[in-house]
Amino acid sequence: MSLSFDPKNLRDLAELLSDTGLSEIELAEGDRKVRLVRTVAQVHTQVVAAPAYAPVHAAPAHTPEPAAEHKVDPAKHPGIVKSPMVGVAYLSAEPGAAPYVSVGQTVEAGATLLLIEAMKTFNQIKAPRGGTIKQIFVAPGAPVEYDEPLLIIE
Repeated sequence: MSLSFDPKNLRDLAELLSDTGLSEIELAEGDRKVRLVRTVAQVHTQVVAAPAYAPVHAAPAHTPEPAAEHKVDPAKHPGIVKSPMVGVAYLSAEPGAAPYVSVGQTVEAGATLLLIEAMKTFNQIKAPRGGTIKQIFVAPGAPVEYDEPLLIIE
């Protein structure tokens, strides 16, 4: 393309800016120079997403507590399942649905125990081994910390 200030040539260069996503083009030929700059308007938006799963604020339904002799210090139990992340725990797939597991239920290794929502992503917490659910330490919609005890599988 020969360097000229012809409006058609300038439009072609402007189109090239848009098509390629470049912010500027500069051409020089001898002592003539053409520089086109495209300013990109910055749009500031605030995205507020509605939670996909609203936290439960009502008192959780009564779940039978295991006998007092079965309660164990979670930090010392070999079957403890701890939270791998910070987030919000959910015991079922959606509000009103049956929980993934309950106390006394037998689970196989790899079974989904609960969900933890972190950064708008729901992460399945799987059973590291098979066994019986002895205790559940989290309530639906409760925040959990990294390494916090979630439940015990014996």
